[in-house]
Amino acid sequence: MKVLRLSDQGLPQSWISLEDAVLHYATDDVRWEAGSRIAVFRGGHNAMTGLQSRVAVNSIIGTRGASHVNPFDAVPGLTNDKLFARDRNTCAYCGDQLDVTRLTREHIVPQAQNGPNDWMNVVTACRGCNHRKADRTPEQAHMTLLYAPYVPSLWEDFILRNRRILADQMEFLSARLPRSSRLHG
Repeated sequence: MKVLRLSDQGLPQSWISLEDAVLHYATDDVRWEAGSRIAVFRGGHNAMTGLQSRVAVNSIIGTRGASHVNPFDAVPGLTNDKLFARDRNTCAYCGDQLDVTRLTREHIVPQAQNGPNDWMNVVTACRGCNHRKADRTPEQAHMTLLYAPYVPSLWEDFILRNRRILADQMEFLSARLPRSSRLHG
């Protein structure tokens, strides 16, 4: 289970472990909380009062300090898992929705023709369509793209990089997705 760590201003910074979240609470770095309480850690007993220390951790925390990420300049790292999730496991050529084991990263302008390996030049394709297209552009192969590639936003990237997002974390991130995002609903 991960905690969504945000800046003071509410911009996503990282997914952190429960233990790392406790450190933010213990050092008084947590400025605000959202979401639900997901864990309570108990520590030692105070020698003077006899009370046991407790740290309750919420699923979303805003921490001290300015954001290290400009949401408009952020370009997420490209991985097959994120690519397939962005494209909803759907082949860009035949439209079949498949299990990730049957999908490939497809370069619209092939690398053999100096096409870049970046978000704007890759889509998800089934193995059959990728093989049929080979080292040609869609036009050269007489294949039509069913959807256009795009660079995921900062909020989309945080959804794409975590497979076990809690409902309140997803609600928080989804509310900030661009209208054009394929990750809606």
